[in-house]
Amino acid sequence: TEGKALSFSHGAAIHWKWIVPPKNVDVIMVAPKGPGQRVRELYQEGFGTPSLVAVFQDHTGKAWDRVLAMAKAIGSTRPGVLQTTFKEEVETDWFGEQVDLCGGAHTMMMNAFETLVEAGYQPEVAYFECLHELKLIVDLVQKYGIAGMYNRVSETARYGGLTRGPYVMDNEAKKKMKEVLKEIQSGGFAEEWVSKYKKDGKNSFSRYMKEIENHQIEKVGREMRRMMWPDAPEV
Repeated sequence: TEGKALSFSHGAAIHWKWIVPPKNVDVIMVAPKGPGQRVRELYQEGFGTPSLVAVFQDHTGKAWDRVLAMAKAIGSTRPGVLQTTFKEEVETDWFGEQVDLCGGAHTMMMNAFETLVEAGYQPEVAYFECLHELKLIVDLVQKYGIAGMYNRVSETARYGGLTRGPYVMDNEAKKKMKEVLKEIQSGGFAEEWVSKYKKDGKNSFSRYMKEIENHQIEKVGREMRRMMWPDAPEV
């Protein structure tokens, strides 16, 4: 109704016009840069998760007051917020998820694990090297940056990573990343995803998830995680 606000945590619904808002309301977004569980954990620890903030429609003239108040309420103004647009948020968010944070990372870990196991190394050792230790490296990158991470690992790791990493993640990989980005920008991925979900709902993921759950890295990982965190839930 008049003067109210529609608030989003992601830009997709507005950018792709899945929702067309009335003209007499504010349309705002606070998009925390982290999974919901971690947003809550950091808030309870007295800190917060950085957020992207945006105003799509400022009917009342107070939309920015509203969006910044919401960001403060979930703790995001402690680490900081960045102004963006609904378009930029959804396109960069989907790109990161697909080629790096989720899709790229899980595929890289599984391929590296398979390479070691197929060469005759113990699956448990391969799990530690290709999956478990990744968090330790990512923690360093998050806190100190890429160069800072390299300054804090062994010289062998530094030289090997600097010289072999670009060989594995080469220009061909970057070309494919650009293809994925174009698919997102064009709306092709959005159309595919909505069509798939309308047809299969929660089953949209079933085949892919079963392939991962049945992979050796997950079977070994379940045993390794029970050893390290016996009380932790599996999912």
